[in-house]
Amino acid sequence: MIITIEDKEFETKEIKQLYPAAIIETGYKDETTQVSLEWIEVEAKGKEIKIVGYGIFVHLDNEEKHTFVFDTKEEMDSVAKQIAKQLV
Repeated sequence: MIITIEDKEFETKEIKQLYPAAIIETGYKDETTQVSLEWIEVEAKGKEIKIVGYGIFVHLDNEEKHTFVFDTKEEMDSVAKQIAKQLV
């Protein structure tokens, strides 16, 4: 089965990981890192965390990685729903 994310196609059997995450500043220069959405919603409350975007991350069997970055969680959620529809 093939799924499409934005303009890229992926063979599902080659996908090792496919997940959404928030992208935050680490506090070191311009460095960012990804954290789970659950962490943002539960653990980050009351902390000074700067979210710089949201992403959908695809890791393939061949160690290739693809990142799709969005300005808002709503944009990311919309693409995640499109992916889910392709998987049913």
